Amino acid sequence: MLDEELQQWFEHTEALIEALVEDGTNEGVHHTIEHHFSSADFDLLEKAAVSAFKMGLEIEEPEEAELEDGSKVFAFDIVTEQPLDIDIIKDETQSMFQLAKQCKVDYDGWGTYFEE
Repeated sequence: MLDEELQQWFEHTEALIEALVEDGTNEGVHHTIEHHFSSADFDLLEKAAVSAFKMGLEIEEPEEAELEDGSKVFAFDIVTEQPLDIDIIKDETQSMFQLAKQCKVDYDGWGTYFEE
């Protein structure tokens, strides 16, 4: 049985890919996928980034952001290049979700860019 939150990310994946395809993105090229991680605790976030780096993943520099309620959160992205394939991106999403759980940070989903 899938974790309910992970299932929601799978549904997000399907909807996002479907929207990109409907809008005419180039399905034949790899897309830059940015997986988003956050935590109010910088030390936990930094440990997650180090874990990802040790796994050979490309990480962006952590940044501080302010939420709508004024509270601070720290965030970073893991960047991959993938074909716009639901199964591949679901597998990757599951790996990222599990990494976040192991490191006690939040997985905030993924995004990509429209490709001509």
